[in-house]
Amino acid sequence: MSKLTDVPKRILIGRALRSDRLGETLLPKRIALPVFASDPLSSVAYAPGEVLLVLSIAGVSAYHFSPWIAVAVVVLMFTVVASYRQNVHAYPSGGGDYEVATTNLGPKAGLTVASALLVDYVLTVAVSIASGIENLGSAVPFVVEHKVLCATAVIVLLTLMNLRGVKESGKLFAIPTYVFVGGVFVMILWGAFRGLVLGDTMRAPTAGFHIKAEHQGLAGFALVFLMLRAFSSGCAALTGVEAISNGVPAFRKPKSKNAATTLAMMGLLAVTMFCGIIALAATTKVRMAANPATDLISNGHPLGSGYVQNPVISQVAEAVFGKGSFLFVLLAAATALVLFLAANTAYNGFPLLGSILAQDRYLPRQLHTRGDRLAFSNGIVLLAGAAALLTVIYGADSTRLIQLYIVGVFVSFTLSQTGMVRHWNRHLAVEKDPAKRRHMVRSRAINTFGAFLTGLVLVVVLVTKFTHGAWVALLGMCIFFATMTAIRKHYDRVAEEIAAPEEPDDDLVRPSRVHSVVLISKIHRPTLRALAYARLMRSDTLEALTVNVDPAETKVLREEWERRGIDVPLKVLDSPYREITRPVIEYVKGLRKESPRDAVSVIIPEYVVGHWYEHLLHNQSALRLKGRLLFTPGVMVTSVPYQLASSEVARVRARRRQEWSAPGAVRRGPAGERPKEPSTKD
Repeated sequence: MSKLTDVPKRILIGRALRSDRLGETLLPKRIALPVFASDPLSSVAYAPGEVLLVLSIAGVSAYHFSPWIAVAVVVLMFTVVASYRQNVHAYPSGGGDYEVATTNLGPKAGLTVASALLVDYVLTVAVSIASGIENLGSAVPFVVEHKVLCATAVIVLLTLMNLRGVKESGKLFAIPTYVFVGGVFVMILWGAFRGLVLGDTMRAPTAGFHIKAEHQGLAGFALVFLMLRAFSSGCAALTGVEAISNGVPAFRKPKSKNAATTLAMMGLLAVTMFCGIIALAATTKVRMAANPATDLISNGHPLGSGYVQNPVISQVAEAVFGKGSFLFVLLAAATALVLFLAANTAYNGFPLLGSILAQDRYLPRQLHTRGDRLAFSNGIVLLAGAAALLTVIYGADSTRLIQLYIVGVFVSFTLSQTGMVRHWNRHLAVEKDPAKRRHMVRSRAINTFGAFLTGLVLVVVLVTKFTHGAWVALLGMCIFFATMTAIRKHYDRVAEEIAAPEEPDDDLVRPSRVHSVVLISKIHRPTLRALAYARLMRSDTLEALTVNVDPAETKVLREEWERRGIDVPLKVLDSPYREITRPVIEYVKGLRKESPRDAVSVIIPEYVVGHWYEHLLHNQSALRLKGRLLFTPGVMVTSVPYQLASSEVARVRARRRQEWSAPGAVRRGPAGERPKEPSTKD
């Protein structure tokens, strides 16, 4: 790499790390909780708002259904947590949903789960960062006024952090996550104390607004459909629950027990915060609308396009703590930060899953290799690009992005739990110990109920959200599935074609003869060097080949050839349309057709120049020829380089670059092996 590009690379991502620096840091439960649960814990910052946004379609009167929807989400959360506790005990290797589905349901089911997870990871970044920007904007208006730019900047920052190889640092995740959880609990407790003990009337900043209902007086099937849609939006609180099952190897021993305990802690915290925020939103009379500019009415008039609708958690915090208070600003900052860190969970999951899929030949092999900093750099960049594209397309609007979000989550939930049922059935068929069988039957019952309930929710999500954007997520999953299937077929076909045969075949038989052809345009030093090299190869036949594009130049070449007495036959190919590549290709194919068992060696003299712009002026015909000859069986192409003066300058530059150390690129060995500094004492 040139010095020009090496300097910014080292400044941005740091010096390269040796492969033996790759290690594993085992985490205690108190650190593993914020590391792996930052996504589901942070989702309570936007899930309650999504419930109210959907209910607002029927007006304020529909808000009294929100507690019942919260209860349904709580039941689903505990079911999923209980189901994944069985996963971590059965698959402590941390294979996750992809391994469970592939092992128990087959490769197609595994590939479906992988497609869903890849889409989910991209949406996790987009949704978490968009929501974080909106929450931060409640305290810093500039951020929400330029939220697409700010969201893109955060994606770039997170990408650079992960390219530097920043792992799940305990303190990095623990401090903001615990501040957020603590802030939400303080808000819930203080709000309950003010309302129940002190009798204070807490009012959200939108409490005085009226909602212009899109559909008044919904009843019957329409009301049920609205509640199901609100429930499916509230299910966003379950995103990221599967992260702990993927990270079991990072826990301290006993790994499975600690992971299961962490899952239970995460579920209890998430449902408590979710229900508390829903209750406070109802108490403080928070008003939300999908189109606040037209649907929120104040003093009989719509608020207009200049109104910025803050998230539910920000409005509740303002009602409980007071606008601009220390606790209000602290909670807003902690909420934004924990949402950004929740996005970072996808930066760990997407590249790792991409590496596993690449190892299984479902994705390009480049995604399997680690970069300079021992991170899966290609996967990180791919994730960042996809998330940034979605953020720009959807204007960093978390409400619009969430419509795409939970489809992939529940596809992976459902197939994973179905796979666990197959897992227990397979083990019950051979297990004889009564105690172990009772445990397996209980686990199977939990996973069966989990598969049924998550499958039911998946149907609800698809029915209620398909036209609101869920089709985009399904389309993305189909594209991933089709692409990965095609990649696997390609790799399998190539592997089959290049496999070493057990019996002798044509590839192992030496060619009968080698016919060498040296391409000539004029007589100069590169030509003479190529001819000398061709003679050294001692081919069965050797000839020089030129194409007659300009008769005058060809005549001069013939005369010079004879004057020098070069003992290699010169063959001239006519080209009435002044083409060079086609006549050479046809001639070489003709040689192969005459003697199929002969090998043809095409030798091409080439200039070696030192500057990129000089490459545009030389060797273009050689490049086209080599590109065409690659598709001709039995033809070998050899380039004979001739270094021009500028290449010597480039070689000197390259040697200087090799001796130069970029900032942060100096590698030191163990302390005992370093040379001691010379003493300055007399």
